[in-house]
Amino acid sequence: MIKINEKVANFELEAFISSRGADDKIKKIKLSDYKGKWVVLVFYPADFTFVCPTELEELAMNYNKFKKLGAEIMSISTDTAFTHKAWHDNSPAIKKIKFPMLADPTGNIAREFGVYIENEGLALRGTFIINPDGILKACEINDNSIGRSSGELLRKLQAAKFVKEHKGLVCPASWEPGEKTLKPSTKLIGKI
Repeated sequence: MIKINEKVANFELEAFISSRGADDKIKKIKLSDYKGKWVVLVFYPADFTFVCPTELEELAMNYNKFKKLGAEIMSISTDTAFTHKAWHDNSPAIKKIKFPMLADPTGNIAREFGVYIENEGLALRGTFIINPDGILKACEINDNSIGRSSGELLRKLQAAKFVKEHKGLVCPASWEPGEKTLKPSTKLIGKI
C-alpha cells in the first residue's frame, strides 16, 4: 500500500470522459499524463448507488475551483468505463461530471491504495492528494456509509499546495487561505 510522502507508481486505466455531448469518449489514461499537476483521486464503491452520486455531484459543482489550483480530479471505482457511461447517461447528478471517471474492474489500483474490499470487489471511500512530483501528500479513507465533503477536500488541497510553495511553513487545524500559518523551530522540522 502506498504511504504518505511516497512516490505513487504510474498506472494506466480506461476512463469515461464526458464532453457533455457527442464527444463523450472512453480512453486510456495514465497517471503520468498529469505530471506537473496536482491529482485528486476519489475512490468510491460503485455506480448506480445512493451516497456516491451526492459526493460526485458536489465534486462536479466545485471542479473549476480545483482546476484553478492546478489540480485534476479523477473518480475511480471497480466498475467498467462502459458502466460509468451508462450511469452518466441516466443520472442527472452524474451528467454534471466533466472530470475523468476511471475504471478499475480488477481492483488492482484500489489494492495499491489500500481501499479494496476483497470479499465485495468494491472500494472504500478513499481520497488521495498527489503533488505535481507524484508524491502522496494526503489521504482519507471512510466507511462506505459516510459521505465526504468536497469543501474539506478543497481546503486540504489548498493547504498542501501552500506548504509545497512555502518551504518551512505549516498549516494549523482548519487553516484557510490567507490565514496565519506556523513556522516550526528548525529542531522540529524533520519530525513534522
